[in-house]
Amino acid sequence: MLIYLIRHGQTDWNAEGRLQGQKDIGLNALGRRQASENGIRLAEELGESAVDFDFVASPLGRTRETMERVRAAMGLDPDAYRTDPRLIELSFGDWEGSTIPELQRIMPERVEARARQKWDFIPPGKDAESYEILSWRVGAWLTSVERPTVCVSHGGIVRSVFRIVGGWSGDKACDMDVPQDRILKIDRDNGLIGWL
Repeated sequence: MLIYLIRHGQTDWNAEGRLQGQKDIGLNALGRRQASENGIRLAEELGESAVDFDFVASPLGRTRETMERVRAAMGLDPDAYRTDPRLIELSFGDWEGSTIPELQRIMPERVEARARQKWDFIPPGKDAESYEILSWRVGAWLTSVERPTVCVSHGGIVRSVFRIVGGWSGDKACDMDVPQDRILKIDRDNGLIGWL
C-alpha cells in the first residue's frame, strides 16, 4: 500500500522555531512555493495514476492550503480531497507559540526532561500529547488506509510514521529531520520509507 506523505509548507512560526502544535498558523511565501513544487514533483512521480489515489489532509489551514497547492500543481481540482482529524499535529499544550530557548529560560527542568525522553514527554497543559500518544492516532489512520493515498500532514505525523512503519526507536524518530520541500514515500505493508 503506497502512501505519499507531505509535510505542510513552511510557516513563519516554523522559520522562528516556534512550537505550532494545533495552532492554526498559515503558510508563508516560502511554504506556498514548497507546496507547489511538491505538487510538481508528485505529478512527475504519479503521472496519470494520480486519479487512482485518495487525497487526505489534516484539517488545519496550513495543511489544507498545502494540499490545495499540491493538487493545483498536479492539474487536479484543488478542492477534491478530504480531511481526517487523526492527522492533526500533536498538541504541545501550554508550550504552543513558544521556542525551546524561551521555555529554557522559564522552566529549564521541564525542557531538560523533554530532551531526555522526547518520545514519551507530555508538555504541561490541557490536552497536551506525547509523540507516543500521537502515534496511537497515526497508527489507527494507517490501518484504515485502503487504497494508494497522498496525505498532507505535520512533522509529528511523519515522526510517528518513522516509528510505526520504519520500526525506528522513538529517540531516532524524534531526532530525524522532516523537510517541508520533500515527499516521504511509504510502502506501508513492507515497512519501506524513502524521500522523493
